[in-house]
This record gives sequence, structure tokens and C-alpha cells, in this order.
Amino acid sequence: MKTLLFYCQHILGIGHLIRSMAIARGLTQDFKVYFVNGGEVIQDFPIPEGIEVINLPAIKTDADFRELQVPDGFADVEATLAYRRDRLLEICDRIRPAVVMVELFPFGRRRFSTELIPLLERAKQYGAKVTCSLRDIVVTKQDQTRHEAKVCKLMNRYFDQLLIHGDPQFLPLENSFSRVNDLTGDVHYTGYVVPDVHRRFAPKAETDPPMILVSVGGGRFGHELLDCVAEASELLEGILPHQIQMFTGPFAPDRVYESLQLMASHRSNLTVQRYTPDLLSYMAKADLSISMAGYNTTLNVLQTGVRAMQLPFTGNDDQEQRLRSNRLADFGIITVIDPTELQPTTLANNIIDALTRTPQQMQFNLRGVEATAAWVKSLVYQTVLA
Repeated sequence: MKTLLFYCQHILGIGHLIRSMAIARGLTQDFKVYFVNGGEVIQDFPIPEGIEVINLPAIKTDADFRELQVPDGFADVEATLAYRRDRLLEICDRIRPAVVMVELFPFGRRRFSTELIPLLERAKQYGAKVTCSLRDIVVTKQDQTRHEAKVCKLMNRYFDQLLIHGDPQFLPLENSFSRVNDLTGDVHYTGYVVPDVHRRFAPKAETDPPMILVSVGGGRFGHELLDCVAEASELLEGILPHQIQMFTGPFAPDRVYESLQLMASHRSNLTVQRYTPDLLSYMAKADLSISMAGYNTTLNVLQTGVRAMQLPFTGNDDQEQRLRSNRLADFGIITVIDPTELQPTTLANNIIDALTRTPQQMQFNLRGVEATAAWVKSLVYQTVLA
């Protein structure tokens, strides 16, 4: 079985990691998968069978994107990247991958070029194919023209294939990257990546209590949403019979988690936990999901058909979540929460209103895992897909 090296660098949330691991799992039927994680290790994060995970010294950032944070034992980011570069080259020499799959780079993560470009050059010496794994929307830059020129240069020099994990009928990549036609490698849309696309959910039983699910992904941001829902829970306590199940995310600061736990101790309708590896099972039983508008959480909403309210993350002028959530709102699938609505009384009224609505149901291509595996296999084995 040929070897595949999958590189994933998450620095803020956990969406990149969840999507990448779902893709890696789908590749295990055709490849021996080595998964390189450059971000923080998440306790209890499920690792599929057949995947060997290699954790590099973790590099992360804060919610304000002020600077990359250096792991213990390293003087600065450059020293960390130099160590990681050498580690990546050692791994490459050991496994001699037939294909290297890089998540996001060079459309993002160009700060990691000093470790990634040597890896790609070394892998090419072994005859490896190189593919880029990319979500449906990429972050735009102040100097977008210059940014896109650099992306095209790197893509055309090092990459054989671009796989876009989206549906062009919903959101084409051109909405956030105008020079797709200037890429010389193969470009394919895979559909959206859903880890459990075949999963079926049991009908909600009459004994299941009504539930509102609140989540903010990794938990490094979205604290204002959690705080507002917790405060609104006091207003809703005597009005709605619903139990509010809140997940702060594994990266939420202790002060945030402890403050919310304290508030929950005074509420009969609020439960606060850090993390669940199976958010989907909660969403399938929920009457309403209140969340940020990240890729994976949004797909959970589409998969389950739950009513949903979403607050897009716009830190660092990142418009990804806003673009996706506004598009879904235009179709009547979700309700977008405006930051000005993060007042307990306003939010409580909006929650009551959202529970009375029936979301529109639309068909999106959610077979991204299967299609990605097929396109990568086609690239490596030089087969033609129908």
C-alpha cells in the first residue's frame, strides 16, 4: 500500500483538524496515512483506525491573531519552524510518501513556508504527487492582487492538484479567490466534507427533553455569545421548557469556563461542559442550535436539518464565516445573529422566535470525503474518473 503524508496546521479553532481528519480517514482504504498535526493536541480527540498521528511542537495563536505563540523549549517562532522542518524531512525520508496532502497552504498558512517548501521539495525528489486540501472560502487579504499572485506561483510550482471542499452551486471558490483559472494543476470540487455522512439519527423520543444546543467550536473566541446566552437563560427559565446544553470548546480559557459554570449553578435550565467529540449527536436531538458559523458546525446543521442561529466570526477581518452564513440565511436555512443583538433580552426574544420557525431544507453535495479519496487515488495511480 502506498504512503500518504497529510499535513494539517490549526492555529486558532479546531475546524481544520476535524475536516482534515475526516478526509484522512477516507484515504485509509487506499493509502497508509501519516497525519502530521502542527497545532495543539486536543484531549479525547478521536483518531480513526489506520492513521498514524505525528504531533509537531504545537504553534498556535490567540483570538486576536496578534502573533504566533512559541511552544515551551524554543526561543522564537523561527527556531520552532527550523526544528519542525528538520522533523518533517526526517519523516519524509522515512516513509517516502507517494503523495503529500497539505491543508490550506498556500492559500493560507504562508508563515509556515520555511518548513513546508523544503518538505515539498524533498517529497518531489521521491516522485511524490502533491495536492492541496482547501475549504470552500479562503481569507482575503488587504493586497489581494499580490496575495493571489503568490498563491498561483506556489501552486503552479509545487502542486499537482487542488481539491476544493465545497459545492460550486452554493459557493464557488471564485467568490474569495479570483484566479482559479490561472492554476495549471488539476482543480476539482469534492463537495462538502462531512465526517459521518451516512449516519442516521433515531427520531426524537417523547421522553427526550426539549434542548437548545450552544457551541463555539474550539473556544478561543465566541465568548461574548456564550456569556449572552447564559445571561438570557435567566430570562428564558420561566418561559421555555428547554434545557440549554452549552459547550465552551476545549481551548476556552479557564476563567471563561469557570464563570459560565458558576452561572449554570444558579440556573435550572443551563448545563455547561467543555467539549464533546460527538457534537453531531447533540445537534440531531436539539430543537435549536446556537453557534458560530464555522465550516464543520454549519455542515452539522445541514446534515441534521436543525433550526439554527449563527454568529459569524469576523476577527482579523476574516469574512469566511460571514459569507457562508449570509448565503445560508438568504436560502432561509439559518438565522444570522448580528453582534448588536448580543443583549440578553434581545437574544432571548430572538431565541423564542427562532423556535417557531421551520428552516428550509436544501440539497448540498456532502460527499466530500468519498470524492476526495477518489481524486487523490486518481492522481497517484493515474486513473481517469468518470
